[in-house]
Amino acid sequence: MTRTLLRSAAYLDVAAGEIVHDDVLIDGEIIGSGTEADETVDCRGSLLVPGFIDCHTHVALTATLGQDPLDLPRSARALSAVPVLRTLLSLGITTVRDAWGADAGLRLAVERGWIDGPQLLISLRQVGTTGGIGDHWSPATGPIDLTSDPSMPNPVFDGPDEARAAVRRMVRAGADWIKAAVTGSIRSDSKHDVQFTPEEMQALVAEAASRRRSVMVHAHGARGAELAARAGARSIEHGVFLDEAAVAAMVEHDTFYVPTLSAIGSPEHLHSVRLALEAGVPIAMGTDNPVTPHANALNEITLLASAGLGAVGALRAATLHAAQLLQLDDRGEIAVGKRADLVLLDGDDLSVDNLAGRIKAVWRNGRRFR
Repeated sequence: MTRTLLRSAAYLDVAAGEIVHDDVLIDGEIIGSGTEADETVDCRGSLLVPGFIDCHTHVALTATLGQDPLDLPRSARALSAVPVLRTLLSLGITTVRDAWGADAGLRLAVERGWIDGPQLLISLRQVGTTGGIGDHWSPATGPIDLTSDPSMPNPVFDGPDEARAAVRRMVRAGADWIKAAVTGSIRSDSKHDVQFTPEEMQALVAEAASRRRSVMVHAHGARGAELAARAGARSIEHGVFLDEAAVAAMVEHDTFYVPTLSAIGSPEHLHSVRLALEAGVPIAMGTDNPVTPHANALNEITLLASAGLGAVGALRAATLHAAQLLQLDDRGEIAVGKRADLVLLDGDDLSVDNLAGRIKAVWRNGRRFR
């Protein structure tokens, strides 16, 4: 195993929010101790931060979002993810949670080194009830499911027993997470509607837990977010219209918040972020790309900083808090024994403006990519 010494590093202790000046040793796949190394990288004048984690992205939807998928073969969805994954890794994003669209084959391709990319955690489809955001249907043709194949199971259910069955279908096909859509799309009249019964939500979370999975919940309206939090969902995604009751439920049940400001960022959305911050809800980074291009993924950190987290809080949301949300205790900070997912930035200041333009080097699992 190669040992690489990052000499004279200024690195961010994200837990403490302080810059530490010391050497950092990459020992194979982890951060080690000592100074004996096979090679040295001079880090003077640079800032070392943990690899970024995007907790809400769609790596396989670039070819279909906003286009007519009827004109595309099914393979286009998976193949379009290849340049996306490479782009994300070049930006220092070393772990992603895909919020639907990627199947287990893409995860396998990254794991085996067939393609370059961040470690990929998948949810396959967003499960939901009849008439919900995941139920594609036309009055002319009836059901339209251009995503379904054996690796991307049917996500539609009604009732607690079918909710359990939907979880089982996703787990059988390889899902790391269960994605549930409790409200409609932000562009629809149903964005405030609660589309699950309490019994359905509870059954979904309980079945996921029995399979050692957690649930991420698409919820724009406050009542949907509150319902999901009270049922034990791990994270609320978007949460554009949170209120005090929803935030209180999130605090009570240790629910994370992934605002995805890049996708919406309206005044109501920013108000929700402020409510969550004031209440102490942990916030993790997620972009919801390709609503905006994947190449702009690091803009989410800038938006979080401007929304009230500040530079350190935004970087923490993209590293330590994101790792805690995903229950990945081997990453998210620079410490001995942690996975060597690292990003070297030009300049040793904490500014989060133009992060993409500052990247000098990226290591994923100890291997230098850039």
